[in-house]
Amino acid sequence: MKVEVQELEGCRRTLAVEAPRDVVQAAWEEALRRVQRQAHLPGFRKGRVPRDLVRLHFADEVRREVAERLIPDIYRRAVTEAGLRPVEEPELRDLLLAEDQPLRFTAAVEVKPAITLGTYRGVEVTHTPRPVADADVAAALQTLAEQQAELRAAARPAREGDQVIVDYTVTPEGAEPRAEQGYAVVIGQGRVLPEMEEAVVGLGAGDERELQIRFPETHPREDLRGKAAHLRLRVAEVKEKWVPAVDDDLARGLGGYQGLEDLREAVRKELEAQREREERRGLEGKVVDAVLAGHDFAVPEALVLREISHRLGHARERLRRDGIDPDALPWDYAKLTEELRPEAARAVRRALLLEAVAEAEGLTVPDEEVDAEVARIARESNRNPQAVRSLLERGGELEGLRYAMREAKALAFLIEHARIRSEDENAST
Repeated sequence: MKVEVQELEGCRRTLAVEAPRDVVQAAWEEALRRVQRQAHLPGFRKGRVPRDLVRLHFADEVRREVAERLIPDIYRRAVTEAGLRPVEEPELRDLLLAEDQPLRFTAAVEVKPAITLGTYRGVEVTHTPRPVADADVAAALQTLAEQQAELRAAARPAREGDQVIVDYTVTPEGAEPRAEQGYAVVIGQGRVLPEMEEAVVGLGAGDERELQIRFPETHPREDLRGKAAHLRLRVAEVKEKWVPAVDDDLARGLGGYQGLEDLREAVRKELEAQREREERRGLEGKVVDAVLAGHDFAVPEALVLREISHRLGHARERLRRDGIDPDALPWDYAKLTEELRPEAARAVRRALLLEAVAEAEGLTVPDEEVDAEVARIARESNRNPQAVRSLLERGGELEGLRYAMREAKALAFLIEHARIRSEDENAST
């Protein structure tokens, strides 16, 4: 077999491939046998049509059989012989396939770049971990208290932040009036017309007010855009947000805590674990950036587009979880692609560099480590490990898990061998 590789811009390559005549003929004979076993012609039983008649009447089917089986096999062998690592399916051109003739085609493909590693051990970064302060704990406790807040009736005029229950009638010019009872307005959220928010400020339960309003040009209802209207409203109830005190009662009400000190200690531990994860991610980013700065290599466009597609898929899934149909939104995919491109390209560069480091250092992930990770995932999701493994295998994600674990090892290796200095050390020098 002959294979000639031509390097194009970036990571693009073309392979001019020629497979010898005897390989093609062997594939043709095998295809003839397969087609013959299923062939039907008047006067012959199934599978008994003579070979010459199969060649004559089923020529297109035989050629298709050869193409579907031989071309992918020859392409894989050509890629292996050329030492390339394609990242996408090839675009085949100039295909010549005929019986008793050599097979010829050109394959255009993008490949992973051959990265020549420079300095990746001992890169220097500045990183100062931030400890969890008492103020962080206090803020977290206040957030917990806010989450337990209630709305309580207030015997006073409405003000910013209150929830006001109103009955109103709005009469647009030239249209029938529309009334609503028990409509909830939170002053300051901007979810109703500004005039209505302003109108209820200072009113108490039972108070009424009438005023002229104008619907904005951007109003969802086209028939109301820009129209003037008469608004009459009555405040039925004013409610204020009541936030419980950060005390023993709050702690006991959350369940499982003896008192405030018990809750405070639990919150501190959780914040410390969260901060440790954040600091680790921050350190990883700095070390990888430092290593990337010393390496310049092309990034396959196919991998960048795949990363962009992956991010868009996640965005659509988040919308579905929030109860929003992503197909109902006006997605500008061309604009989104360009906006996501820089970060997607960086993510691909990062992954390729970590892969190169893992290969250079012989970092591997044995089957038993994959098994342990599957067991951990099963434990955390309260599922059977075999069920989790089967799910990963069916989705083609098991090797992806191994790849991610290998990447994590490469990250840990870079951090272990990095020279990490604090801001205090830098200041003293």
